[in-house]
This record gives sequence, structure tokens and C-alpha cells, in this order.
Amino acid sequence: MSSNLHPMLNVAIKAARAAGAIINRAALDVESVRISQKQVNDFVTEVDQAAEQAIIETLLTAYPDHGILAEESGGTHGARNADLVWIIDPLDGTTNFIHGFPVYCVSIALSVRGKIEQAVVYDPTRNDLFTATRGRGAYMNERRIRVSKRTQLKDCLLSTGFPFRPGDNFKCYLQIMSDVMHRTAGLRRPGAAALDLAYVAAGFTDGFFETGLSPWDVAAGSLLVTEAGGLIGNFTGEADFIDQRECMAANPRIYGQLVPLLGKYSKFASAGDKAAVRQAAREGIQEEGVQVEGEGGAGAGEAAD
Repeated sequence: MSSNLHPMLNVAIKAARAAGAIINRAALDVESVRISQKQVNDFVTEVDQAAEQAIIETLLTAYPDHGILAEESGGTHGARNADLVWIIDPLDGTTNFIHGFPVYCVSIALSVRGKIEQAVVYDPTRNDLFTATRGRGAYMNERRIRVSKRTQLKDCLLSTGFPFRPGDNFKCYLQIMSDVMHRTAGLRRPGAAALDLAYVAAGFTDGFFETGLSPWDVAAGSLLVTEAGGLIGNFTGEADFIDQRECMAANPRIYGQLVPLLGKYSKFASAGDKAAVRQAAREGIQEEGVQVEGEGGAGAGEAAD
């Protein structure tokens, strides 16, 4: 730990590394225990819980009067109604982890009266440590990081996350992908939102967007992005987004180009924008139906010949 860092950030780093060690040890055994999906899920749940417990014990040993908001245990630990609350995701990218796909991380943020002041995102596979303290910049492995300098969307690489829960509007997401993909250099789905945001902060990607996210998915990453010179908010560009389950981040120039592109898909979009999205979806379905019918007719004609 560095003496130059904020004391609370140092404690968060210690907690993240402790969780990362647990995850790395478990990752060595993932293949051997993958006998059935149920066993893998149970095993990963144990890893989530063990990593989270290590984080909570480290934080509360140093700061017993702080509150805790954690993915696995919610707010059952720490002081109730505290002004200082740690927001924790012990293993972001669980699906990747159980398949041995090495893209996952530990995310820890400190909220002080509703404002994120400290952030750690730790990638245990690569031993990459992303940190930020409000007003002091963002760092990767103690090297200062900045968002990318690209100014045109067509040159940009964006990351995102696909909907996977029952009730998610997948057709709407396909529309978003259609709008974004042909306007950019590429679209990626790594599978760990906290790490996606860290990569925006480091300039590895130029932007990120996703819906259905919880505070522990984005809290730490949000401070990394802003301290690296980027912008983060909901799809309409509003900065108060952490509890709104939609997130968009990018360097300032690209952020401004994403707002009109993604804003109409926001749950906060105007009634007119929402109606236009629904109409476009209906037209896409009708066009697809006509295309399929035409293909079927040609196939039948060829068979008759």
C-alpha cells in the first residue's frame, strides 16, 4: 500500500486484493469441479460469499462505523444509516468466471453522503489495479490514466452488456445494437461492467453502455471514468444515474454523440421518442416477415424446378 494514497483507499485496495486471492485460488479448480451446472453455480456462490466476506471484514475492521451495501448480502453488515457506505461487488463477471473466461473483477467504492469518493476495481487474473480518489485522478497500477482522445464515433470501440434476465426487452436491445454497430469501429461484450468502465477510464475503449445494472456494478467505475476526464450518466446524459439501471460512459466528445443515439431508448425518454422506437420495432418486424416470406417463395420455386 502507498503512503501517498488516501487511507480509506489503501484499506479498499487491501480488501480487493484479499478477495482477488480467494478468486484466483478458486479459479484453479473451476475445471475440475464443473461436473454439472448446479455444482458450478454452487461453487461460484461460495466464492462470491467468501470474497465478499473477506472484503467486509477488512473494511469493518478498519472502519466499524461505516455502512455496507454488497451484492450478495445487501445491507445486512455495517452500521445502519451511516453517512459513509461501502458499495461492493465481490465478483463482477460471474458467468465468465464459471466458464474459465478470464474477464472478471472485484469492485469496491466508498459513498459519502451519496457521492462516490473512493474507488477500486481489481482484475485478479491480470493483477491490474484501477484506483481513484475524488479530485486526485484515476490510476492503473499507479500510472495515471485518461479517457481516449477520439472525436468521431466511427473510429470508436464501444463495450456493452446484453440483457439476460427474464422480462428484458431483447428486441429493443437489438435495435440499439443496430443503431450503434454500423456507426462505430466495433462493439464488444466483455461481461463485467465494472471492468468495462475501468477500460473506458484507461482509454482501452472509447465508450460503454448497458441497462439493468445495479449500484455495485457501476459505483467504483463511475469515479474512475470521471477522474480520468470522462463523462458518465444515464442514456439521456443525466449524471444522477447510479440507481436508474441504465449507464452510459465515454470521453466527452463521444458522450455528446451517444446521447442522441441512445437517449431515445432511455426509460426517461420523451413520449415522442418512445413512440418512434416502438414504430421502428414494428416496421422492423414487418420487414423481416416480408423478407422471410419472399425467401420461402423463392425456395419453393427452386424446388419445383
